[in-house]
Amino acid sequence: MNQLQLETLVLGPVSTNCYLAKNRETGALLIIDPADRADAIARRITGMGAAPEAILLTHGHFDHIGAAMELKKRFGIPICALDKEQEVLSDPVKNLTFWNGSGYGLTADRYFADGDEATLAGFRIAVLHTPGHTAGSACYYLPEEKVLFSGDTLFHCSVGRTDFPTGSMGDIHRSLHEKLFLLPDETDVFPGHDAATTIQYEKRFNPY
Repeated sequence: MNQLQLETLVLGPVSTNCYLAKNRETGALLIIDPADRADAIARRITGMGAAPEAILLTHGHFDHIGAAMELKKRFGIPICALDKEQEVLSDPVKNLTFWNGSGYGLTADRYFADGDEATLAGFRIAVLHTPGHTAGSACYYLPEEKVLFSGDTLFHCSVGRTDFPTGSMGDIHRSLHEKLFLLPDETDVFPGHDAATTIQYEKRFNPY
């Protein structure tokens, strides 16, 4: 992590990891999966002395998008997601926001395609389409920092559940073995829930 200062907030009813990725050189920052409590996220960003540049969504479920719109308005920054996740983001049934009675959809400002490379907050980011938890789940790989934000695709010794709308166990298995497990062993993995891990550890011990 040469340029990366990473802070984690655990937020929401299912303990979602919201990551704040600050570039030490420029002070620019990425918000990854803002679960809820926009005020708490904004306070932490202020404490870091950072300038938010974008919001990255790994997928469209309620526990990863709850504060996205408020933070977008507060900081005047775009929401980014994978193009294949538009259906889940926009549908209150598929994004599970109906569970808490609020039921809403969300439209991203920028959509990535599988294999895209973006430069945001001074970081080079490779976008990986990793279907399984949802059809349009994405992981974000920062090669210079040797870091992967895996959302609910890959957890410590587990994977995201596949029984929600657009989920597929076959797809998530292929996403692991054809995408994520091809990354360098030393890659640090920061998932949407629970503890951080590494690609090497998961290749050895993950039962999936």
